[in-house]
Amino acid sequence: MKIVLLSTYELGRQPFGLASPAAWLKAAGHAVTCADLSIQALPEQAIREAGLVGFYLPMHTATRLAVPVIARVKALNPAAKLCGFGLYAPLNEEYLRGLGVDFPLGGEFESDLTALAGGSSPSHLVSLDRLSFRVPDRSDLPGLSHYAQLRIGNDSRVAGYTEASRGCKHMCRHCPVVPVYHGTFRVVQAEIVLADIRAQIAAGARHITFGDPDFFNGPAHAARIVEAFHREFPNVTYDATIKIEHLLQRRDLLSLLKETGCLFVTSAVESVDDAVLEKLDKGHTRRDFFEATALFREIGLTLSPTFIPFTPWTTKEGYCDLLAVIADLGLVENVSPVQLALRLLIPASSRMLELPEIQDRIEGFDQAALVYRWRHEDPEMDILANSLLKLVGAEQKNGSSRRTIFREIWSLVHGRPLPEEFDLLPRAAIPYLNEPWYC
Repeated sequence: MKIVLLSTYELGRQPFGLASPAAWLKAAGHAVTCADLSIQALPEQAIREAGLVGFYLPMHTATRLAVPVIARVKALNPAAKLCGFGLYAPLNEEYLRGLGVDFPLGGEFESDLTALAGGSSPSHLVSLDRLSFRVPDRSDLPGLSHYAQLRIGNDSRVAGYTEASRGCKHMCRHCPVVPVYHGTFRVVQAEIVLADIRAQIAAGARHITFGDPDFFNGPAHAARIVEAFHREFPNVTYDATIKIEHLLQRRDLLSLLKETGCLFVTSAVESVDDAVLEKLDKGHTRRDFFEATALFREIGLTLSPTFIPFTPWTTKEGYCDLLAVIADLGLVENVSPVQLALRLLIPASSRMLELPEIQDRIEGFDQAALVYRWRHEDPEMDILANSLLKLVGAEQKNGSSRRTIFREIWSLVHGRPLPEEFDLLPRAAIPYLNEPWYC
């Protein structure tokens, strides 16, 4: 069968979510065309000839962007079967079926997608089967130089991306992984991960992002991979995403990260308000965040915190406190400015709906927006969030530095400049990937 796999957005990365199923489908004898629509044009001729078209839907933004593409694909080839796969496919089953998607697939989708291409209809939306993975096939995708790069001061490096595990052991209330995996996580075999890294380094990568929801869900698995990775490629660096809770529980592994070439760790801190953290069921406290920050500074690793600053419980005072904490801890350069303007998303089946106060704030599910709409009880907080998002977008478009944007945010919120005691000189150059969005 001729198959087309489409990605609309994957955080500025070469889409692992196309490369992995492409390997499975090609091994089964199918002719596969992959296209990353964030860079490439829609492959219209291939779509006209396809028996199956798959849309990779790993997150909110990617799914929103896929909606008009689905309509275009249906117009080009009304006879083709359409499949959506990834986290947001099962979460939005009803909406996707209404758009003409025949098969929404979530969880460990490679096997079910291959079975679908072979003529079988999947019997479930979400598979949590333990799979024997294949080395991703990236041959049909744009080169790594077209994607987000690692920046350290004036240095820029080609970056690759892989996944050593999927799902998550934890049940953070706001996380879209939870309604699909329900506290389950699955590993990708170490030899597959290393082979994928090897292929990307051969293609020019000098830095690798491990995109697992939490790299320390399986700490022994992660340690084996980075040790083998560093032995083979001692001059190639990497980054990973790890919960504050895990960073403190497995502080014994942080030196290993540093020694094996980890440049920074992204951690979803979300808030510095303990009451909000409890509602989000994050598993850490404000004090834990402070401790992790100090620990990273002592070891010489960079911590890159992410936040959801605007929730139904955010107050003006609480937001000002967040800015003060970031400045006081010397983390201004560590935080992507968009992280200071994000508003809580409540997707379908979210655990946020368990909270009575959320039920009181939501205004119904907006299928086209893929979220439950909610308003803050103080309208000024919604106005502030919108103003900050516009400010950050404009400043990033102008190429402003993180420090400059932080000063602008502070001035907008407080109505006065950042105090001198907070206006610290930049520390050593902070490594980061030059793709600002994280949702």
